[in-house]
Amino acid sequence: MTREPPGGAGDGSAEVPYMSLLNLPLSSDLDRIAEQMHALAQAQLRLQGLLEAVLSITGELELPAVLRRIVRTAMDLSGARYGALGVLDEEGEFLAEFVPLGLNSQELANLSGVELPRGRGLLGHLIHHPEPLRVAEIADHPQSAGFPPGHPPMHSLLGVAISVRGRVYGNIYLCDREDGRPFDHHDEGVILALAGTAGVAIENARLYQQERAGAEHFQRLLLPRLLEVSPFEARTIYRPAASPGHLGGDWYDAVKLPDGSCSAIIGDVVGHDLNAAAAMSQIRGMLRALSFGESTSPSYALTELDRIAHMTDERLFTTACVARFEPAGEGGWTLRWSNAGHPPPLLVLPDATTRYLDAEPGLPLGVDPDAARPDHTCALPGGSTVVFYTDGLVERRDEPLDRGLEALATTVARHAGGSLDQLRDALVADRPGDGHDDMAVLLLRTPEHP
Repeated sequence: MTREPPGGAGDGSAEVPYMSLLNLPLSSDLDRIAEQMHALAQAQLRLQGLLEAVLSITGELELPAVLRRIVRTAMDLSGARYGALGVLDEEGEFLAEFVPLGLNSQELANLSGVELPRGRGLLGHLIHHPEPLRVAEIADHPQSAGFPPGHPPMHSLLGVAISVRGRVYGNIYLCDREDGRPFDHHDEGVILALAGTAGVAIENARLYQQERAGAEHFQRLLLPRLLEVSPFEARTIYRPAASPGHLGGDWYDAVKLPDGSCSAIIGDVVGHDLNAAAAMSQIRGMLRALSFGESTSPSYALTELDRIAHMTDERLFTTACVARFEPAGEGGWTLRWSNAGHPPPLLVLPDATTRYLDAEPGLPLGVDPDAARPDHTCALPGGSTVVFYTDGLVERRDEPLDRGLEALATTVARHAGGSLDQLRDALVADRPGDGHDDMAVLLLRTPEHP
């Protein structure tokens, strides 16, 4: 009988040849494997960062914000201290726009009065040779033109062109990695990938601007041109919603009547498409015609409009407020108004006191043509102002409507002592709404004497 050697199959352990120890990797091989694993981990981080950058950039639609986001993302991906994006002019010869980031307040102060780059030196070299450019020391490059007085010292450079529809739109410039090392081929690769995404984001932003401008122009064509209302003063505001192609049904109107009265109208057809815009044009035309009668009350105008719309099957849900400023004795005015589910007008007295005309709002048009619509009255001294508006002026998705109304009253009171132009500018600059809906505003100020 043969005996099994120690450590054989008989004791359950596997036999390990002694010569296998000679096949273990050397320390240099282990170091190389560790470096490869580290490089792989870094590549995964770069890829994840690039994917996040793509989502970040393509989520913007305003072109200035897109350009700044591109620069900031390129700086983050490469670890650059400074970054900029130069936009070429129509001829593609010089820089028409320059978006720099990374300069601190002192560096910006040192460059006060210095013109933005036009495309000389290495910037110009990249314009005329739009291949990726990596320079370890800017001053040593034969095309370097130096820096203007006050410019912070910069050493390494990575430049990559951005193309939109096959045409070079501009260039990304990155200077000085935070770790002090020059830019490498990994930086170049990830910024090249970013530049491709940047071209798509820029094109989307440009198309968005064109579509929004076209929609706004069309909307303004539908809005009425205010007739002469002197001695009353009137100012208007219209701002489209932030969403592209977001046609609205907001409108305003003001008409001077033969008896010295003045009719004011504000309204909003629910919807944000061509149907809403077309309905708005029809409704505001009918309301203007209905408001011309000297004996026509605001409530009658709304009731008659609702009845006509019901008969013609044009029953789009619409809110509106119709008001008449009528001469009263002792140098004052009487405001008569009727509301069809619209936000209340804001009254501003000559002493800057403000209050909302919170009378019965009534049902919107298109709900019940037989619903009673009362008229409300209020005495006004000469020099009073009434702010008529649509909900886009005060509405925010993340806040109660009351907060927007409070903010509007505060802004109006702060600027009530100035001209209507100043009040209009303040409402444009400090509007409480978030811009997600159209905004129409009519400001009407009564004369000192009827």
